[in-house]
Amino acid sequence: MFLKSLSSSISSTFLLIYSLILFPITSLFVMKDLCILIDWNIITVSSCPMNFSIVLDPISLSFSNVVCFISGCVMLFSSSYMSHDPFLKRFTWLVMLFVLSMNLLVFIPSLPALLLGWDGLGIVSFALVIYYQNMKSLGAGMLTVLANRIGDVMILLSIGILVLQGHWTITLMSDFHLSFWVTFTILVAAMTKSAQIPFSAWLPAAMAAPTPVSALVHSSTLVTAGVFLLIRFFPFLKTCSFFQPTLLFISVLTLLMAGIGANYENDLKKIIALSTLSQLGVMMMSLGMGMPYLALFHLYTHALFKALLFLCAGAIIHNSSNAQDIRMMGMIFSQAPLTTTCMNIANLSLCGAPFLSGFYSKDLILEVSLFDPTNFLMLILIFGATGMTAAYSLRLAFCSLWSNTKSNPHHAKQEKDFYINSSTLALSFAAIMAGFFLQSIFLSFNPQALILPAAYKSLTILVILSGIFLAAIFWDNDFFPKKMNKLKFFFSTMWFLAPISAQPLTKMSMTLGTNLMKSIDQGWLEIVGGQGTFFVIKEAAAKNQLVQMKFFNFFILAMIYSLGILLTLNLST
Repeated sequence: MFLKSLSSSISSTFLLIYSLILFPITSLFVMKDLCILIDWNIITVSSCPMNFSIVLDPISLSFSNVVCFISGCVMLFSSSYMSHDPFLKRFTWLVMLFVLSMNLLVFIPSLPALLLGWDGLGIVSFALVIYYQNMKSLGAGMLTVLANRIGDVMILLSIGILVLQGHWTITLMSDFHLSFWVTFTILVAAMTKSAQIPFSAWLPAAMAAPTPVSALVHSSTLVTAGVFLLIRFFPFLKTCSFFQPTLLFISVLTLLMAGIGANYENDLKKIIALSTLSQLGVMMMSLGMGMPYLALFHLYTHALFKALLFLCAGAIIHNSSNAQDIRMMGMIFSQAPLTTTCMNIANLSLCGAPFLSGFYSKDLILEVSLFDPTNFLMLILIFGATGMTAAYSLRLAFCSLWSNTKSNPHHAKQEKDFYINSSTLALSFAAIMAGFFLQSIFLSFNPQALILPAAYKSLTILVILSGIFLAAIFWDNDFFPKKMNKLKFFFSTMWFLAPISAQPLTKMSMTLGTNLMKSIDQGWLEIVGGQGTFFVIKEAAAKNQLVQMKFFNFFILAMIYSLGILLTLNLST
């Protein structure tokens, strides 16, 4: 086991050391508000320079720090979780390529070079989703990679349009006559990567990947790439009048759809995936309200507690004979107290419980949404979706951690693994403390004071408590239908997005293939080809045989008649 887990342990150590070294440098850049742009001229052909740029600023360094810290903890977790996998070295290389792609995306401010990280994320995510080689994983991987290809095409289109600017440096973008189309292409690219409506179906499907990959994808890498791109481009994008209202509308719809869907879902990993979708909606919503730094703040805090939530879910699945259905779990708190404690920390942070990291960012975004002039209907939907977050978090904890045991009573759960315990404890500490420390940094970017009435100030906590209260009542009274009906199918399939994203393309191609096979392979080709020729020859042979038999009978009869006539003539003479 030690030899097998050596590669993941080495990569984990490397990532954590890198994160620790980068932390003081990041702190220096944040305190001094430094920004260094390194431009490397690779070659100049016909007075056309080919440059490779790297930007070092508080955003890129802090993002890289968070990504590498979470990746280090995830690889430490994988040392135990994936120790029995025969291809652990391949898995380690893929994850490290994934982290490298995300770092390239973060540090490169030029759009053509940014494609290295952007496409790298798409290709490696496909390889990781189909890691368990079966038909379900392949279907999920194809859905993931095809949805992300739309975003890749949009980035290529934006690069083509920005030829008119004469450069592609993100930080130096300016308004010009095709700004609308550049904004549109970048917005669609970010929506596909961050799974906003109507590109949401691939996110729960990507749960076919191993749990450590899910923890990495859903916390700080693939799904956050779209949000990060919009944060980088925000000074340019906000000059377009349609950008913020469109993004606000789409993000609130996504937030609502994911919140409702998670209350109907029974797969442990898919519930957490839908909660990721809902939190991505919160980040996009804060961008739609003109708050890029608060979106980044929530991105960091969410990355920490979501990675912790996935690692705890992975430990529970590992200890529940690989069962992922929350209806098959129960009484985990008595057998795995450490995992239960860490999962409760992550769950409460997700809900926005006071003084945990999620509270500092989520509560601030909701307060600013009350402070800023926003549509009243949007506010109702935002706070309703926040209540649903508390509802599905409570349902998840009730069913999996505290309900009566429904699994094999002879199966004991153990917490003796050093790798799993150390990774979950490190992330738990970060999930508790990170929000408090990051608050002082991000509030300096938004110096305006929020002075709200007491009723507005307490509205967030009130909504969370009411969500928990309503979930407890509905869960006890069997409010959610046990059997599938039309309403449950509508909500559990993400407002029909899951079947619409996958089935029309496959159904159309398969129906076309069947019709072509029937009309050509089994139709005209058979008539014109071998079977038709066989039938023609068979019919001709039958006719020939018939004719020959008739002629043969005629000749015999003629011969008999001739003999009879000859005999008669002989006898008469």
